[in-house]
Amino acid sequence: MTSFDQDVQDVTDRGPEVSVLDKDGVRLTVDDTVATVTLTNPAKRNAQSPALWRALAEAGRLLPGTVRVVVLRAEGKSFSAGLDRQAFTPEGFDGEPSFIDLARSDDATLDGTIASYQEGFTWWRRSDLVSIAVVQGHAVGAGFQLALACDLRIVADDVQFAMRETSLGLVPDLTGTHPLVGLVGYARALEICATGRFVQAEEAVNTGLANIAVPAEGLDDAVRELSAALLAAPRDALIETKALLRGVQGRTYDEQRTAERAAQGRRLRDLAGVGD
Repeated sequence: MTSFDQDVQDVTDRGPEVSVLDKDGVRLTVDDTVATVTLTNPAKRNAQSPALWRALAEAGRLLPGTVRVVVLRAEGKSFSAGLDRQAFTPEGFDGEPSFIDLARSDDATLDGTIASYQEGFTWWRRSDLVSIAVVQGHAVGAGFQLALACDLRIVADDVQFAMRETSLGLVPDLTGTHPLVGLVGYARALEICATGRFVQAEEAVNTGLANIAVPAEGLDDAVRELSAALLAAPRDALIETKALLRGVQGRTYDEQRTAERAAQGRRLRDLAGVGD
């Protein structure tokens, strides 16, 4: 058995998953170094609501320190059809401000409410984790943005991404614009958002939206293999590498060289046993 085959076997042989959270359409289970967040409302194609976004944020807060890889999945044929259409009714969701209420609120309230919604989308790129979205079927609007919140994306060959907010007179506001431009560039990102068209598996892989596309029945194997490969790397080296790559867009070439030297210095000292 090769070392990589052994890594895959190790991931497969981990102990039983522990349920940590199960509420409002979100389930979090943890198995040592791997956590799985699952959207659990397939009857509504995992449509999203403020309650679901709060549950996603809570899942991030509840992750044990042992977790290195977080897998985001969804039950049913679709990853997520986006915002629940109930949001567009005058009454909105029970116990939540409607869109009309938000529009009539002061600037600070409006900004703070949207910021609270975004919290469910922000923790997936923490430096100490690598997150993988496993996407099948439709990933529309908020569903597309949730997939974009993750570091990596494995998609089924039936995947259909679409950003429909602009078509509804809104904008993507759940942290999706930054990673979308970073992955596909400004011009293609604008075209995707402005037209609301579907991006399917082949284009997703070719443009960098997805790392790999496989038949739907191959998703489980693909995520196990990728998780194993990520776990095979020393944790601190992966954390430093991720931080270096994430910081590229905000640094000049020379600033990035400096950051590389500093990171490598920390790694060398740590490996030599003389680090802080």
